[in-house]
Amino acid sequence: MTTVILLQTPSGGGFGSFPVVLLIMFAIMYLIVILPQQRQRKKTQAMLSALKTGDKVITGSGIYGTVSGLDGESVILKISSEPQVKIRIARAAIAQVEATEDAK
Repeated sequence: MTTVILLQTPSGGGFGSFPVVLLIMFAIMYLIVILPQQRQRKKTQAMLSALKTGDKVITGSGIYGTVSGLDGESVILKISSEPQVKIRIARAAIAQVEATEDAK
C-alpha cells in the first residue's frame, strides 16, 4: 500500500501556474490581434499623409475620383469631368489610392 501512495504525483498546479497561463494567453492575443491592427493603422496613416493633388482614390463608400485639392482634414474630390462635379470629403474617408500607370 505504501508503494501506491509513493508513486502518485501531486495533483493540480495550484495558483502558481495561473499567472503563467494568463501571460501566455495575453502574448498570443497580442501577436494575433493587436500587432497586425497596429501595422494596418500605420500603413493607412502613411497613405493618407502621402495624398497629393492628382491622385486617383476610392472612398470607403465606393466613390472613385481624383484628388483636386487638399484642405487640412478634408479633401476635394473630382468625381466627374462633364459636367464637372466636385465633392468635399473627410481625409479619413479615403479607403485606398489606386496605383498609377507608372507603378504598374
